[in-house]
Amino acid sequence: MNRFEDFKIRTQLKNALDDLGFEESTPIQEASYTSILGGTDFVGIAQTGTGKTIAYLLPILQELKYSEQDQPRVIILAPTRELVIQIVEEIEKLCAYMTVRVAGVYGGSSNIKAQKRAVAEGLDIIVGTPRRLYDLALSNVLRLKSIKKLVIDEVDIMLDFGYKTQLKNIFEYLPSKRQNILFSATMTSYVDELMSEFLINPTKKTIALSGTPLENISQSCYAAPNFYTKANLLDYILQDKKTHHKVLVFVGRKTDADRLAETLSYQSEIAVIHASKEQNHRTNSIDSFENGSSRILIATDVIARGIDIEDISTVVSFDTPFYSENYMHRIGRTGRAGKQGLSLLFYNEKEITHKEAIENLMNYSIPQNAFPAEVEISTDLTPEEKPKEVNRLQEELDSLEEHSEQDTFKKQPPKNTRAKSTIKSYEKKLKQKYKKPIRRGDKILNTKRKNKKR
Repeated sequence: MNRFEDFKIRTQLKNALDDLGFEESTPIQEASYTSILGGTDFVGIAQTGTGKTIAYLLPILQELKYSEQDQPRVIILAPTRELVIQIVEEIEKLCAYMTVRVAGVYGGSSNIKAQKRAVAEGLDIIVGTPRRLYDLALSNVLRLKSIKKLVIDEVDIMLDFGYKTQLKNIFEYLPSKRQNILFSATMTSYVDELMSEFLINPTKKTIALSGTPLENISQSCYAAPNFYTKANLLDYILQDKKTHHKVLVFVGRKTDADRLAETLSYQSEIAVIHASKEQNHRTNSIDSFENGSSRILIATDVIARGIDIEDISTVVSFDTPFYSENYMHRIGRTGRAGKQGLSLLFYNEKEITHKEAIENLMNYSIPQNAFPAEVEISTDLTPEEKPKEVNRLQEELDSLEEHSEQDTFKKQPPKNTRAKSTIKSYEKKLKQKYKKPIRRGDKILNTKRKNKKR
């Protein structure tokens, strides 16, 4: 079974797939369809770009019957807002000929009221990030006792982001009798732990081993000593607009994303996205990159997972990722749907160990490119790259200030030489003043004696 027409699916879904131009299924889509329809817990491990979203949506929509009940029957959890939005769009495309109510919920400063209204109007499927879903469940706007299927997409990055507590909290609101569906690109010890803790005899399908590089992605790397040399190198590479017509650049820090956008020579062609950007800015950046008005998108790993943007020609890892699995998810943004892609990795001396870890994970040595002679090797350093040296001038100023204080004020004795003052309680003070009575009634007698002495 390698064509969607061979799947036993309803006519409405077939028509939607035809409109989308989907004819041949991927291995993960074939492996998951009948297993999910069988109703058992399912775990799917497959590389990025192999159609995991369609793999779980098709059997879910095939089984989802029309209903007028208000509370959702399917819940899909995703680690980022961008992935939530993308999953909702995929559902809406597949449900073009069906009546399915779906909404996406995610964090934001001013969107929770609109999301509460959407939930109150009634849903069949709710897609969201764990924190926002838990907030809605706590507020009692969202009730999860009608849930029949739970999907956790990109489960490994979900756990890497620290969502384990939120997941456990959400599980407490869910009915115990439900189908759990987990999808991921890598298999980690955290995923194993989650499987053993919450899944019951799951069916596990591994289409590709974790870390196996995609064959249709050409990889290579450059050694560059610092940030500004890497920026000069990227500036030089981006001159070839024919080869690099749609470039996704990953950096390690938000400050570096903004700094790189200001440093490169292609200001009008650049969009930036990271966690500190407002949601509208993030959405507009992705839209401009997707429709071609921005040729270059600079991003942190916030969108390394799950975002499906067509025809990305080149992925540049400007910083070598600390976690080697993230490299796999970065390069998985190109070479999608069987197309050819290009991946470039920049690394400095401090990042060599990270590069070696990536190569060990893939069991593949990334080919080394010669550094172009035309590119200037910069000696400028970012504040993060500068060595932490003691400022001698500041040290001298501090010393002068200390001496002036000693001349102005008397030198105070060390704390340890000061006599410790004993603080007596009110009760002890009374006992010392009036003495302890020998027997009842002697308190008055003691007072009279004291008065006589005075």
